[in-house]
Amino acid sequence: MLSKKQDARHQIEFVSIDQLVPKDHLLRKIERVIDFSFIYDLVKDKYSEDHGRPSIDPVVLIKILFIQYLFGIPSIRRTISEIKTNVAYRWFLGYGLTEEIPHFSTFSQNYIRRFKGTDIFEKIFTKILEEAIRHGLVNAEEVFIDSTHVKASANKKKYTKEIIEKEARTYQEKLEEEINKDREAHGKKPLKKIKTIKTKEVKVSKTDPDSGMLNKNEKEKCFAYSFHTACDKNGFVLGVKVTAANVHDSVMFEEVLEEVEKRVGKPKAIAVDAGYKNPYILKTIFDKEIIPAVPYTRPMTKDGFMKKYQYVYDEYYDCYICPQNEILTYVTTNREGYREYKSNPEKCRNCPLREKCTQSKDYTKRIFRHIWEGYVEEAEHLRHTPYCKEVYERRKETIERVFADMKEKHGLRWTTLRGKEKLSMQAMLVFAAMNLKKMATWLWRKGISPLDTLNFYPLFGVLKKILSRYIQPLFSKLGKQGLKFCFVNKLSKRNNLLLLFHSIKSLKNILSLFSLPIVEESP
Repeated sequence: MLSKKQDARHQIEFVSIDQLVPKDHLLRKIERVIDFSFIYDLVKDKYSEDHGRPSIDPVVLIKILFIQYLFGIPSIRRTISEIKTNVAYRWFLGYGLTEEIPHFSTFSQNYIRRFKGTDIFEKIFTKILEEAIRHGLVNAEEVFIDSTHVKASANKKKYTKEIIEKEARTYQEKLEEEINKDREAHGKKPLKKIKTIKTKEVKVSKTDPDSGMLNKNEKEKCFAYSFHTACDKNGFVLGVKVTAANVHDSVMFEEVLEEVEKRVGKPKAIAVDAGYKNPYILKTIFDKEIIPAVPYTRPMTKDGFMKKYQYVYDEYYDCYICPQNEILTYVTTNREGYREYKSNPEKCRNCPLREKCTQSKDYTKRIFRHIWEGYVEEAEHLRHTPYCKEVYERRKETIERVFADMKEKHGLRWTTLRGKEKLSMQAMLVFAAMNLKKMATWLWRKGISPLDTLNFYPLFGVLKKILSRYIQPLFSKLGKQGLKFCFVNKLSKRNNLLLLFHSIKSLKNILSLFSLPIVEESP
């Protein structure tokens, strides 16, 4: 039968906004696991107590940003437009159906006047991470560190070329000290400190000078930022540092690791890609008594020539032995921290492997070995262990997944903000939103039952003892009578409620054999 829907667009109904939001909506899950009132304590010194106009609630301002980053909305203007028509967003902010939503420029002005130059956003990120730790969701036994590029809001054709001074390596003083110790151990004079100013030419964006030109492999050249990030084995972000895209990953490794140690303590193992596989970083990891999980890196030797690993290093005599069993002796340690080993040209002149060994006109083979090369070799040995293989394999499931979600689901494939400080604020809030979303979803799944099953866990130990002591001997008898009995030998926290139901059902079956009364109760 054909029927026509009556127009109810102008119908007046008495309804609360809480009734219109689905019970399993993401924002309901988030509101259930965290109390945002902690934001008041963070911003109380940014507002006057008894002067000026009444402000927009600071919790509302932060929640608006969380809505933007949780659902990957590209701009704050678009976010406000969505909030006006989305009942769930209004419910999350505590606004009624007809209440006026703040103007899209409100947060920008509050950022300029109150939040700029503060660590409020970092504290918000830390607070949410602490909540995840408190619930036992963070497992920082293994930590995964990497970086990803985010396109800047800058025209790649509008730039100026500038000559700037190269930044000294952060570990330069440590390296120079180690070099002089090594030279003295070999009977060489210490190197004198020479103040040399090295320069390089860089492209500086006219639109966003804080960004850096990205020129990596076959990727399109553009101005971008790098998000140096660490996460745990469950995908919770533990720390992030934002730099220009032309800053190498290894430069920021120590700062990221310090953030991790400050928030969750020292990890057991760290998985990094080939960009971090250099002597100083591996020395840092080993000095902290952490296990490095690193990938295989192909030798950078020309095709047709023997690889470096074919020359055996003798640590006791501090020399190299070539495939023809000839000795390459120590010569010196240079300013870059490399020991030089040189062969005897008289023996190399008529060597049958010389064409595959060296093209030197003086018939001399030279091998360079960093003073911290031993840490690299130790990491190579550990790379073959089952534990390191397993940890490194999880990179694609953890840190790579974090970057993929950040770009595809949370709107950070490119940024509309400009300046390193604003990008740091955005990075903190985006990763805080990701942690919050994961925490809310996991706790919702664990807490679907109205009963807190963890409170019943002591009962399971007693139940297991009763089952194993009194009922297990009856298995043979029950089996002869064809009774299907589900006996659980190991009770786990994860499935404890289900196991309780199985055990109760089994007890009912057993009692029925002996004609004992059972009182039925509704679950």
